[in-house]
Amino acid sequence: MKNNFNQRKKAVLSKLDKSSIGKWDEKIISLCDKLNNSENFYTTSSCSGRIALMIEQDKKAKNLFLKVWHNKISFKELKNSLIEIKIKKLIKFKFEPAILHLACKDLNFASEFLEKAKHLGWKRSGILTYKKNIILELNSTEKLEFPILNNEKILVDDLFLKLIIELSNKKFEKTWEKIDKLKESI
Repeated sequence: MKNNFNQRKKAVLSKLDKSSIGKWDEKIISLCDKLNNSENFYTTSSCSGRIALMIEQDKKAKNLFLKVWHNKISFKELKNSLIEIKIKKLIKFKFEPAILHLACKDLNFASEFLEKAKHLGWKRSGILTYKKNIILELNSTEKLEFPILNNEKILVDDLFLKLIIELSNKKFEKTWEKIDKLKESI
């Protein structure tokens, strides 16, 4: 089993980045590096949090994301992006917190790490298994989602846009703080 874990780790970590941004999020890379240098874990995917403007749709599909930010944004950035969207559909604003998928050598390592993460605020987390893989999914809890544009018409006023920017930027800070605390706890 140990050799299989090490073989899978080597194979996964040698693959090209398939993320939508094409590179590691700077705010989470040092945590991922620390985990990937451990003999007991390796990361399979990660995100330090993001703000997205996306087409409202029940099923996942390509090209749903119209604009994505992985850092704090300004009122002007959001407002200009909303004005630039020329799609006759319902568009939603979405803040998604940090997420980390971590392959674990065995269930004991996964359980211990899960307890540590939950203690540090990663409340929406759990252990997933798939055949021989034990995957730990860590989710932070900061989230925000609502319709913002319909048929090219902004549904909220500028005061509300400024408020959601302030809230989202604070949520970024909170989720990044959790990433740092988790890194320090390893």
